[in-house]
Amino acid sequence: MLRRSLTLLLAATLRVGAVHAEAPAVMNAEVYAPGVAVSEYWISEKLDGVRGYWDGQQLWSRGGHRIVTPAAFTAGWPNTPMDGELWIARGEFDRVSGIARRAQPDPDDWQQVRFRVFDLPEHGGPFGERVKAMRDLLNPLDIPWLQPVTQCRLADDTELEQRLAAVIAAGGEGLMLHHDEARYRAGRSDALLKLKPHDDAEARVIGYRPGQGKYTGQMGALEVETPDGVRFALGSGFSDAQRADPPAIGVWVTYRYNGLTHNGVPRFARFLRVREGWTPP
Repeated sequence: MLRRSLTLLLAATLRVGAVHAEAPAVMNAEVYAPGVAVSEYWISEKLDGVRGYWDGQQLWSRGGHRIVTPAAFTAGWPNTPMDGELWIARGEFDRVSGIARRAQPDPDDWQQVRFRVFDLPEHGGPFGERVKAMRDLLNPLDIPWLQPVTQCRLADDTELEQRLAAVIAAGGEGLMLHHDEARYRAGRSDALLKLKPHDDAEARVIGYRPGQGKYTGQMGALEVETPDGVRFALGSGFSDAQRADPPAIGVWVTYRYNGLTHNGVPRFARFLRVREGWTPP
């Protein structure tokens, strides 16, 4: 059963398409901490989709795999590099992820997908100027599935908390904060922050613990290791089908947790999803 999981994973990876000479040099967020001067940031919803990088000719995943789309999907797109999110709706990550991984794209499926642009990597100006440039670039094209992410400004922590509560109540993940004066810089930056009511992170599957009771004969927990070398058991958040056919050894998975113990182990860690094509930054 575990061998079958590994075979399926390799097949899914091959379906993504060719690997870029190197992964796109994208900007990644740090975690929000209280004390930020909220009025200095642009605020947008954190979309639960697939990160996409348009290099002006092709669409790539963050890991450097080509995302194959129907020709009509990218027809008329500008030759300007764009960083964004392939997105369908709140709570539809699995669906958009499956669509984006297929080597033979289904035009009917892609009609559901939107590319929401949140940055212009080669613009060179501060983010406030890039927000205007995204609107000026994309709005005149009038392509419904190619639109800039909605950005707004808030006055203080109170307004930020209210905005976060509204997004979570509507089924969203959280918020992104991008400093008005920040330049686009590859790698993690505190000029770009993510704010969520919980933490997400990735770990690599290194083994299995057998199930007990109703899960006898199935996977009871994954043994995982974080990029920093912390090892722990990930035993909740799985469906019965996932316990019967768990993620393969070597695969990276995303888990959700609530803070860390004094030893650096995630508290109340629960499995969220397999992280296709992800490698540690």
